[in-house]
Amino acid sequence: MISLLQADNLSKRYGEKLLFEEISIHIAESQKIAIVAKNGTGKTSLLNILAGVDTGDTGKITMKRDLRIAYLPQDIILNPEKTVLEAVFFQDDEIISTIREYNDCIAGEDHSGLQPILDKMDRLNAWDYESRVKQILGRLKITEFNTKIKFLSGGQKKRIALAGTLISEPELLILDEPTNHLDLDMIEWLENYLENSGMTILMVTHDRYFLDRVCNFIIEMDRGQIYTYQGNYSYFVEKRAERIDNLQANIDRSQNLMRTEQEWIRRMPKARTHKSKFRVAEFENIKSKASIKLDEKKLELGISSERLGKKVIDLFNISKSFGEKCLIKDFSYKLARNEKVGIVGKNGCGKTTFLNIINGLINPDKGRIEIGKTVKIAYYTQDGINFDEDSKPIDIVKNIAETVKLKNGKTFSASGFLQYFLFPQDMQYTLVRKLSGGEKRRLYLCTVLMTQPNVLLMDEPTNDLDIMTLQVLEEYLSETDASVIIVSHDRFFMDKIVDHVFVFGNNGQITDFPGNYTQYRDSDVFVTDDNYRDNNEKSPNSLNANLKKSDNKIKSDKPKKMSFKDKFEFEKLEIELHELNLKKIELEKLLNSGDLNHEELLKKSNEYSELLSTIENKEMRWLELSELQE
Repeated sequence: MISLLQADNLSKRYGEKLLFEEISIHIAESQKIAIVAKNGTGKTSLLNILAGVDTGDTGKITMKRDLRIAYLPQDIILNPEKTVLEAVFFQDDEIISTIREYNDCIAGEDHSGLQPILDKMDRLNAWDYESRVKQILGRLKITEFNTKIKFLSGGQKKRIALAGTLISEPELLILDEPTNHLDLDMIEWLENYLENSGMTILMVTHDRYFLDRVCNFIIEMDRGQIYTYQGNYSYFVEKRAERIDNLQANIDRSQNLMRTEQEWIRRMPKARTHKSKFRVAEFENIKSKASIKLDEKKLELGISSERLGKKVIDLFNISKSFGEKCLIKDFSYKLARNEKVGIVGKNGCGKTTFLNIINGLINPDKGRIEIGKTVKIAYYTQDGINFDEDSKPIDIVKNIAETVKLKNGKTFSASGFLQYFLFPQDMQYTLVRKLSGGEKRRLYLCTVLMTQPNVLLMDEPTNDLDIMTLQVLEEYLSETDASVIIVSHDRFFMDKIVDHVFVFGNNGQITDFPGNYTQYRDSDVFVTDDNYRDNNEKSPNSLNANLKKSDNKIKSDKPKKMSFKDKFEFEKLEIELHELNLKKIELEKLLNSGDLNHEELLKKSNEYSELLSTIENKEMRWLELSELQE
């Protein structure tokens, strides 16, 4: 394989904290690599160095000549005054800068400089490029191209930044937590796009389904060292366990040898010391190996919760709208003890609003909420981290409680509780501003759980947490006696935790589906852009019938067959696609002919863009039908 990037002997330190030392990474063409490590290990710092945003303290990076790199960091800053179409062209690229010139010229009153730009657009084949841009924006559900960035939500901004990174079609694509703030539909689209893309990819993500399906190479950062695994996430989990077992066996062997050598050195006559220098030196080597601490202990969150009475939270016909947009319509439900509920839906459909209503931060427009007398709610929010940057973790925890009671009856001091959350003594007295984003999230999680709630509301708890902490949190949520309501776009996390899901539709309807996310995704009531209106317009009885039908489908592994209606649609699509592709060829000839003035060229360019989008949608439907078994 062709080598794209070689990093040798990279080291990085922030103040007294060493992130990694003299590590080397090789990236070859067509590899799809994920970096896996605990929070605070330096994953983002490594990506910044490889992307050229930062430099290492030591080391050298060698790249293929004219290597085109696109980097999507966790936090993207877009100009709030730019329109969507202007903001999406934020990468430095010749084609992008030419399209930017073209759009500026068309938007202005002076078109005298248009012809040289048109010639350049032709030379770079940029017409097709702009069509692809709008196509990708469309797939990411961004259709209002002239809307200013300042009017968009955080999720919409993330999608625009993602689109701007993908459309540059780099040879090396670097992504830092690309699934954060994306809804489940967008995550699945991105997963399919990257899986089928020919781009070389280097990414950091905590989404384990995403890792498993997209990546073919895993790099683990552990105790300042690099370990590589040629396979997906499932392969990594298996081989990492083998590595840890082998390492533990070597440590045990070294400890046995050390005890033997210590006995020999104690008994060794002083007169013979000069003859045994080599053996003494070897003892020091054995001692260093035996002193390795794997620190593979699980963070067991056996935190006790307040006793919960029979009545938890009852919702009676609650509704909530903002302006003309209805988010929740006439919803009733009684939350039971030890119940685990997941909430799914597209960005902006009202998931966070629902949690805010339960917690009393927002009042419903109508309906009422009754909360049991024994209920003690803790709310983990997306933007709940508001620590004083100059404070210390130990002081933050002590301000909440001096001690924390565990299920087994033990009591932890504030310092002991922080160690329980993987904050060693030295880190407890480190200023918050020196912690990584993931470490701050873990500290925030610590402050929420230590209040010992019996009802836990969690809004996107998986963002910025490393996989190791996620595994521990999953175990805690599975075993806790508390009732839990979770909003999350992490499919793996949802599948492990929830008993059922509330599905938020686009017109305020909330459906209670009896199963986890994957079971819902595979069911007949799964809501997509094409079918949500049909599902939401069904009567409650019809919807319940569909839920029972989907439940039966979950238990059945029989493949779906092509119906007569599907077959008719399939044959019709083949004819339509043939005609559309002929029209596409004619438009391409016309656009490249040079016979059109700039107004005709703009009109035909927009027509070509719409045509490509239509073809893609019909091709996707054709592929879906072709996969059905006869």
